[in-house]
Amino acid sequence: MKNTRYLAISLVVLFVLPTITIAFGEETKEYVNRRAEIWNLFFRMTTAVFVVGAVVSGTQVWLIWRFRESHPKNKTPTKWETGESH
Repeated sequence: MKNTRYLAISLVVLFVLPTITIAFGEETKEYVNRRAEIWNLFFRMTTAVFVVGAVVSGTQVWLIWRFRESHPKNKTPTKWETGESH
């Protein structure tokens, strides 16, 4: 539950607040270049997606490498494989 809350807060801080600030502007009489802002948002989100993908891929590689059949810790059968109970 806490992790979900922290994730939501971080997403708001990273993406929503800057977008709202740009949309409403701070008392400057400048125009907003929408094309540049959309590209900036796309670039930031793409970077975040690639980072998450790299973490997930790395975790999968580690899990496959750690729990492979030829790993020394997996040579001996577990108590469930031998039929032993408590």
